[in-house]
Amino acid sequence: MRKLLVLGATILAFVVAAHAYAAGEASPEDAKAMAVKAAAYLKSVGPDKAFAEFSAKEGPWHDQDLYVTVQNSQGVMMAHGDSPALIGKSMLDLKDIDGKPFIREKLAVADTGWIDYKWRNPVTKAIERKTQFVVRVGDYTVGVGAYAK
Repeated sequence: MRKLLVLGATILAFVVAAHAYAAGEASPEDAKAMAVKAAAYLKSVGPDKAFAEFSAKEGPWHDQDLYVTVQNSQGVMMAHGDSPALIGKSMLDLKDIDGKPFIREKLAVADTGWIDYKWRNPVTKAIERKTQFVVRVGDYTVGVGAYAK
């Protein structure tokens, strides 16, 4: 009987933890909506204001595990909502853990599109599969990604 109670408590704890974790994850549709909104904002207010706001840790450009990244056409990071230390650095040859050159893939997006790669989830701190929606705005690619569920 005691083993059943311990097992039941363990299962309940797992379900509660899984639900809490899932509540902090956004969907690919959420990522796409934020990327489209961020691209429109960049067009509306210009790069200086938009990049500063996209890179700020607090504000409307962070939602659950979503944040905005922007590279120019040479692969230089212009805004990064999770790692501001990357701003101003060339990411052109950055690869994911499997060696995929995902920044080059992002820069190849002519209008809008999805790219997939592996990256550190800011919520779980684990390397996870990520899908990012990319919107081209002139010389810039705006991206927001969601982690695989």
